Amino acid sequence: MSDLPLFYFTYFTLVFVISILMDGLFLKFSKTLGIRKSEGTVRWTDVYKPAIGGITFYITFLLSLITYSLFFYSPQILMHTQILGLLSTGTIAFLMGLADDAYDTNPILKFSSQVLCGIILIYSGIYIQVFSNIYLNYIITMVWVVGLMNSINLLDNMDAIASIVALGALSTMITIVLLEKSITTVFFILMLGTSSCILAFLFFNWHPSKMYMGDTGTQFLGLFMAALSIFFLWNGTNSSLSLSPEKRIISAVLTFALPIIDTTIVFFNRLLKGNSPFIGGKDHTTHHLYYLGLKETQIAILYIVYTGICFAGVIVMYRCVFTWSKLYSVILATFFTLSLVALFVVTKIGEIRNANSLKIKDANKD
Repeated sequence: MSDLPLFYFTYFTLVFVISILMDGLFLKFSKTLGIRKSEGTVRWTDVYKPAIGGITFYITFLLSLITYSLFFYSPQILMHTQILGLLSTGTIAFLMGLADDAYDTNPILKFSSQVLCGIILIYSGIYIQVFSNIYLNYIITMVWVVGLMNSINLLDNMDAIASIVALGALSTMITIVLLEKSITTVFFILMLGTSSCILAFLFFNWHPSKMYMGDTGTQFLGLFMAALSIFFLWNGTNSSLSLSPEKRIISAVLTFALPIIDTTIVFFNRLLKGNSPFIGGKDHTTHHLYYLGLKETQIAILYIVYTGICFAGVIVMYRCVFTWSKLYSVILATFFTLSLVALFVVTKIGEIRNANSLKIKDANKD
């Protein structure tokens, strides 16, 4: 047990170095796989960039499973129902994302694969356990899995944004595991390896980026974080969380506040305009912040700050609040609502600014 911190530090460092090398190798040899023009899609710039970051994520996921089974003498870990569920759904999400990056597949096929992932997770015992009605728990699990896979995918629209959100969420869950001293579980090494891999990817994804995650990465990460959040946020792993459904729900929502808010606003705005919410465009909160005058790096830093606030809120709630009060629910609900309203207003102002800018450009052309 005393050697575990050194082991994990070494593993984190090795994964970081290996991921840097793999990302650099994939970037060097990428020809057509995952390269899509941003115009007409969710990509922000018009520069062709490979969307292959997710390949390293999946390799690291498999490497972490192998490492755990070797160093913790648990070769039978792959026979565990929940691990099999996570492995199979992670593979489905990865392959579906890979196909979408390579061939731009039909959205219905992507949605069907996400639903299949939700069904397999539920069948393997990975589902939200908050309400007394088991079928209600199943429905919420399905919505959570499909919603988070799409939300992370939508956030891969500007340099570093999806990476920041994923690192923030994983850091929150890793901290919870550390506080509980449950670092011998396979889930801990999975989160640690994935976090190190994303941190390495951020080296290539920070503005000006050299590559994106692509659907390969966002589909896998969305599935991975949805499953892990069910374990450590929704269902809770200590008595204080397990006794308070409100705390569990709020901890999950607060951890993933940015993807939830961004997806909600984008869908609402597109429906208001009579557009399909499933067709990508340059209408995310990040884009509108740019229309207001912020640079890509400033937007990324703003997202880091907001993610840090959410991280701190979850950890303080987890460590310092043992008797839940309705006042806490009101405070956190107010914070979430204000964030939603503020970013919604930003999108409306951004639309006006962008429309005026386009009019000026057209006038100058004439």
